[in-house]
Amino acid sequence: MITDTLLIELGTEELPPKSLKTLTLSFHDQIKAQLVKANLTFSSIKWFASPRRFAVVIDDLQARQEDKTVEKRGPSVSVAFDGEGNATKAAEGWARSNGITVAEADRLKTDKGEWLLYQATEKGQHISTLIPDMVNYAISKLPIPKPMRWGAERVQFIRPVHTLTMMYGSEVIAGEALGIQASDQLQGHRFHSQGLITLSHADKYLETLKSAYVMADFELRQQTIVDGINKAAAQIEAVALIDDDLLNEVTALVEWPVILIGSFDEAFLNVPAEPLIYSMKDHQKYFPVNDKDGNLINKFIFVTNIESKDPKQVVFGNEKVIRPRLADAEFFFKTDKKQTLESRLLGLESVLFQKQLGTLKDKSERIAGLSGHIANKIGEQHDDAYRAGLLCKTDLISEMVIEFPQVQGTMGKYYAQHDGESPAIAQALEDQYRPRFAGDALPEANIGCAVAIADKIDTLVGIFGIGQAPKGDKDPFALRRAAIGVIRIIIEKQLSLDIADLVERSKTLFGDKLTNENTSKDVIDFVMGRFRAFYEEQSISVDVIQAVLVNKPTAPLDFEKRIKAVSHFKNLSEAATLAAANKRVGNILAKFDGQLYDSFNSELAQENAETVLADAFTGVKGQVAGFIADADYQSALTSLSTIKVEVDNFFDQVMVMAEDEQVKINRLTLLNEIRNSFLAIADISQLQ
Repeated sequence: MITDTLLIELGTEELPPKSLKTLTLSFHDQIKAQLVKANLTFSSIKWFASPRRFAVVIDDLQARQEDKTVEKRGPSVSVAFDGEGNATKAAEGWARSNGITVAEADRLKTDKGEWLLYQATEKGQHISTLIPDMVNYAISKLPIPKPMRWGAERVQFIRPVHTLTMMYGSEVIAGEALGIQASDQLQGHRFHSQGLITLSHADKYLETLKSAYVMADFELRQQTIVDGINKAAAQIEAVALIDDDLLNEVTALVEWPVILIGSFDEAFLNVPAEPLIYSMKDHQKYFPVNDKDGNLINKFIFVTNIESKDPKQVVFGNEKVIRPRLADAEFFFKTDKKQTLESRLLGLESVLFQKQLGTLKDKSERIAGLSGHIANKIGEQHDDAYRAGLLCKTDLISEMVIEFPQVQGTMGKYYAQHDGESPAIAQALEDQYRPRFAGDALPEANIGCAVAIADKIDTLVGIFGIGQAPKGDKDPFALRRAAIGVIRIIIEKQLSLDIADLVERSKTLFGDKLTNENTSKDVIDFVMGRFRAFYEEQSISVDVIQAVLVNKPTAPLDFEKRIKAVSHFKNLSEAATLAAANKRVGNILAKFDGQLYDSFNSELAQENAETVLADAFTGVKGQVAGFIADADYQSALTSLSTIKVEVDNFFDQVMVMAEDEQVKINRLTLLNEIRNSFLAIADISQLQ
């Protein structure tokens, strides 16, 4: 079998840096899937990407598909020939479609009869025939939201295309994509290489591009950048702030990374670090640096795409560019401090939160009221929580946050400190948005927890209250994230709060703005649904989650205790039997439409096993009730597990549905009492 290396590269104008990796991985996946579908073997497939290209290299790809035998069954012999042995029209039509005569057909005999059979060898196709179609198909499947046209061409792509390179070993595969004929030509570096370069063999792809100042391996280029940044930071005894998203973007912006260090006026450090960092990262794609103590210093590290003969000039140019950006941040900070947060409350009246739910001023007042309520529940200062809630959105109309939306809340903290607000209130203004994403830090203090929960509950109740629940993957108000955030804060901060209480309190603060009569139920059901996602991320099995969800405990801390208890119980040796028994009892009771007794009557007992079970249950019932009252669900389930043997013996020796109606009802009453003790914690019949 002949094998060799296949290279497919599309050379373009500079591709969108935030899309480069996604585009390339999609192209890689599509090509790989088609090769597998075509039964072409290969040892590996690797993707490559730089600003002006994306490519795949397939090692040890077989040159041609294997030949395969094709069998096509025709009509049965009884249908293929009439009574005189002549071929019927059905047989002749089938034979004609396969390019043979009926007489040339083989026969297939089985225990069910005999059929006409056509056998042929289908020659495998050479990759020179297959690859062009695969490339065009893969290109058509790329996730391109806004394709463009260029020049007089009618083809569309994300950026103008200049080269298509398809080489198998040293041979060019003839073909066309996006109006470009395949060749052995590649684009080198835009500045360090002149004209197109010729590739002699697909194996030499990386080294050929390297000679033209292109580091085509995205992952290697990224690691080179990380190593260079860290080395540069070490030179100035600092620590670089390497953000994954920024790193990916910078890697997609350069083909030949060169790491340099710049600096800015130390006076800018009087501005809070966050807007300076965002200005450097978002506007200029620079990597800020901290000193060993975590404080921002007046240096930055940047990655350039040219190897200059005079790097000082490159550094000077970048320092010149960053200065007005930082000056803007300094100006905004000084300007904003001239006005207190409290004085901005009136300005919130002109900013709409949602048409039916009112302005940000309305929302702030609702958050304040709910924050105070939460503070009372968790033993914190009502007045601090109320004021923090009232001021929590005021920084949104500051000059700094309008310019740098990412620092909302954070700037509120700085401005609150400047205004002389208490440390608890200032910190709460920053904490209100936490957690912003999965794994993000929670609010530092309980006042911040109160405001963060109040903000999220207000949004949940308001949006559900006007009937705009999320649909599918559309969640414009980030309600799923808000619900998960509430759950995380309450559980991880060990706060004794009930979602149902918070929802009802929030509803009253909206007055007559809500139109959905089922707001409370809808919000609670939505939050209950998020518990499943929350615990699945912690590798809690679905049956354990479902067992607790049956009871719909709306206090997250209580939900957490039940989850832990049921998880522990599931690992006990008695769990499987008791879960099955509970399921059996549930099925029996579902079919019973009579009235149970208030309690088990020992005088109606006829079998020893039912008396023994009743006595055993009586022995633990009081203890279990005490554990449940203390929310010690693990101890309650452990106690209930001690009657496993008695439960087994009961079902082995006792006919539950006795002919005597009183005896039957008495036995069902006992089973119902036991089942209800379990149900007070969770429905263990859900356990698998």
